[in-house]
Amino acid sequence: MHLAYPAVLAVLLFCTGLYGVLARRNAILVLMSVELMLNAVNLNLVAFDVWLRDTLHAGQALALFTIAIAAAEIGIGLAIVLMVHRNRGTADIDRLRDNAEAPGGDEADHEQTGKKAEATA
Repeated sequence: MHLAYPAVLAVLLFCTGLYGVLARRNAILVLMSVELMLNAVNLNLVAFDVWLRDTLHAGQALALFTIAIAAAEIGIGLAIVLMVHRNRGTADIDRLRDNAEAPGGDEADHEQTGKKAEATA
């Protein structure tokens, strides 16, 4: 088998995953797109391992390591998304910017609160 077939398939999978990461707004779909990109990398690792006829099978070992990292990533990422959905009621990535602090941090918040208290008094 030629190396071009799995390489083209890996490129298509990676581009599809990249489009999913850049275009999607739902956090779960973004995590699924990242998994698709990691699977494309795994396909390349195994294809090049077979093509080079490596006796140590380093490509397959790296693919197993990538699968373990991907499993940990999806577990932690899904837990974060579920907690955000439970607290905010949505998994929309654009609405997560509302959680960001204002420039200046806590000091600016205390000054604004003090000014509001003086204005009402």
